[in-house]
Amino acid sequence: MSLEKYEAVIGLEVHAQLMTASKMFCCCPNRYGSLPNTNICPVCTGQPGSLPVINKKAMELGVRAAIALSCEVHPESIFARKNYFYPDLPKGYQISQYERPYSTHGHIVVQLKTGEEKRIGITRIHFEEDAGKSNHESYGTLVNLNRAGVPLIEIVSEPDMRNAHEAGQYLRALHSILRYADICDGNMEEGNFRCDANISVRLRGADKFGTRVELKNINSFKFVEKAIEYEIQRQVFAVESGEKIIQQTRSWNSAKNITEVMREKEEAHDYRYFPEPDLPKLVFSLAWLDQIKKEMPELPQETSIRFKKSFELSDYDASVLTGSKELANYFESVVSHSKNGKASANWVMNELLGRLNAANKEVESSPVTAIQLADLICKIDSGEISGKIAKTVFEEMFATSKDASSIIKEKGFIQISDPIALESAICKVIENNPSQFAEYKAGKVKLLGFFVGQAMKETQGQANPALLNELVKKILDR
Repeated sequence: MSLEKYEAVIGLEVHAQLMTASKMFCCCPNRYGSLPNTNICPVCTGQPGSLPVINKKAMELGVRAAIALSCEVHPESIFARKNYFYPDLPKGYQISQYERPYSTHGHIVVQLKTGEEKRIGITRIHFEEDAGKSNHESYGTLVNLNRAGVPLIEIVSEPDMRNAHEAGQYLRALHSILRYADICDGNMEEGNFRCDANISVRLRGADKFGTRVELKNINSFKFVEKAIEYEIQRQVFAVESGEKIIQQTRSWNSAKNITEVMREKEEAHDYRYFPEPDLPKLVFSLAWLDQIKKEMPELPQETSIRFKKSFELSDYDASVLTGSKELANYFESVVSHSKNGKASANWVMNELLGRLNAANKEVESSPVTAIQLADLICKIDSGEISGKIAKTVFEEMFATSKDASSIIKEKGFIQISDPIALESAICKVIENNPSQFAEYKAGKVKLLGFFVGQAMKETQGQANPALLNELVKKILDR
């Protein structure tokens, strides 16, 4: 099988739940984790005679998403009924948008592992309500309608991605933007940010698209990338074997690392879209749109630019520290207390993130608070402890959540800056290493580092590094 002969064409459809207090068309709570079928009413369960009312906050968040993704917002749009039968869709249709969505023609710029940037187009964003959830048990299937009617936006990309890495970077960037702008909490485990991937393959350089296969409702970045990689290989193998690709919907089986057929893919006409008769045309005033633009929160790219300018960070450092809203807030809190941007960046990126990754923790659950880390950095800058000792202190902080002062006091880690005490340690090192001392005196000046290292060991790493270097050279050169 020669994958190099082919290229993939990938487009993503992302469903993001909006952070509203109530559902899209009724007053029921938009709340995850409640007892089954407790956040429901006649509207979201589709009772005869019930009428939907548009949630203004959902509209505001949707417009905010469109602005954040550089989309055109249309002052007028319409809701439509998307008709299909499924047990967790009580009305027998979903209120969505079809021919006239509220927003179109946007883009995201993503950073690739090659260091290059790629612009990925966004075809449209439209509003819709979520369906309920079917829970499949050994004894049968139970339907929970708490999620029915929860407000969503569906973000449809252009088919601009060519491999799993590009798709993963697009999703991560989109996820970050929505979270920075307080539009969606992005919790993929709870289904608040879900992705469908449309994939086809064609001979490299061909203009015509191949037959598209949809992968449905994948709930992690890693699984999206693995599913796309598998599906590309599956389709290439099928084409090479003379098999015809069938348009269908498939699911990702993470236990077997394969995609599996769910159903033959529907076309738009199968849903019999028509304008929603119970809702008026959706109209946004220009003054209201302008007000939302003025109130937009800072987005990841803007935060990155500010970090580079304010704290003199590199492009790479700024991109890492703005990888999530929580990490950016943590770093900024460290800097505000330590007053040392570069040191704060280094400690957060190298020491903190390294240990968090090893412990499989997110920054929100860090055992070391931002103020605790800032205090540790201040102790290094003031000369109270050395950088080497600080790393030992930080390990203890991460393990116990204790502050630096307590650990330094308990372990006796105060930095030695007394010249007399340091001279005594240096003289002892020279006395214990007469041959190296003789070589140094004979002109082998590179041994200076040896004596500094031995003196640091003699003081158990507590010597003031700058003063120690100065005294070692002074004593050796007597």
